Amino acid sequence: MAVNAALCGNTFSERFGGQATVIARAPGRVNLIGEHTDYNHGFVLPMAIERDTVIAGRALDKRVLRLRAENLGEEGEFSLEHITRQAGAPWADYLLGVALELERLGYPVPGAEAVIMGDVPLGCGLSSSAALEMAALAFFEGLGGFRLDDAEAARLGQRVENGFLGLSSGIMDQFISRCGRGDHALFLDCRSLERQLVPVVMDQAVFVIANTNCPRGLTGSKYNERVAECGEAVRILRERTGREGTHLRDFTEADLESARDGMSEVVYRRGRHVISENRRTREACEALRGGDLAHFGILMNESDRSLREDYEVTNRELDAMTSIARSLPGCLGSRMTGAGFGGCTVSLVLRDDADRFCAELARQYAAATGRSGETYVTRAADGAGVVLG
Repeated sequence: MAVNAALCGNTFSERFGGQATVIARAPGRVNLIGEHTDYNHGFVLPMAIERDTVIAGRALDKRVLRLRAENLGEEGEFSLEHITRQAGAPWADYLLGVALELERLGYPVPGAEAVIMGDVPLGCGLSSSAALEMAALAFFEGLGGFRLDDAEAARLGQRVENGFLGLSSGIMDQFISRCGRGDHALFLDCRSLERQLVPVVMDQAVFVIANTNCPRGLTGSKYNERVAECGEAVRILRERTGREGTHLRDFTEADLESARDGMSEVVYRRGRHVISENRRTREACEALRGGDLAHFGILMNESDRSLREDYEVTNRELDAMTSIARSLPGCLGSRMTGAGFGGCTVSLVLRDDADRFCAELARQYAAATGRSGETYVTRAADGAGVVLG
């Protein structure tokens, strides 16, 4: 259940006195299929989930952000005159980065005091960082009385991560946190940013997120390796086909097979994952539209195998979680979601079996790994916005 905006408003009153004039929220997300395709300019199919980051606050005359991160029990005051990274409060960097990007676009950000709360699990692949960025943007929009175009809002969030924070990322997470709609997933072309809402109204099945509670490791260095390997695959494909493609989405599986003898096995497998994952994502979109949940589940399983064997971004805990899930009654498909090397899985489960599935998955996962996992049954939620103000 998402954090209640009224609770955040009440917490603001307790911490700062008086009433919040703006309350904004943004959801986390789960990517149903289309993994490690976004930075390859491919296709993704995420949905916003019923887990939120909420910010409640009001404007100040002073050019500072006076912030309280309630979940962390931390607070601080940060200047808006000379915005810099905060080594002692990295959570504040997301709000400061959003403020900096808004000012570069010509939207002056007033000083403010605010409380930040949320129930998007941290560091497990459900995009808590994008939720914080998009909640911060919605909060500043509420204070300033303006609203960015959704595509520009997503690009702003990506610039915060790529530029201000120095993190490599695509644009999917910010896009779905901003543009999600209840009972819909979002089919997104990460090159053109064209998107289509895909209904996710399923009487017979639910999506179950399972958190391995295994912190993601090596994501930065491995991410950079994968980017370089995909770039090498593109270079070879351009030479072999004579086409001017810039990313793996510009080539087919047949192209890849014809160029295989000119690639290392690793580069070939990286390319095979991305190209086939783009195909699976398009097929999954059509399966969901047509109500073919059995085929959607098969595509989830194929995606997970490709991520494990070709892209090599799973680990022992993720593999245990998906393997156990697929063995349980009612599971139509299961795959890792997010960057990998830890974090979460998502499974499509028949509704009548969901409670038993969640209990048995947690029990068997603990027995297999010695870790305590968590499960969340979720529906597609609305994207970011101003709740009050």
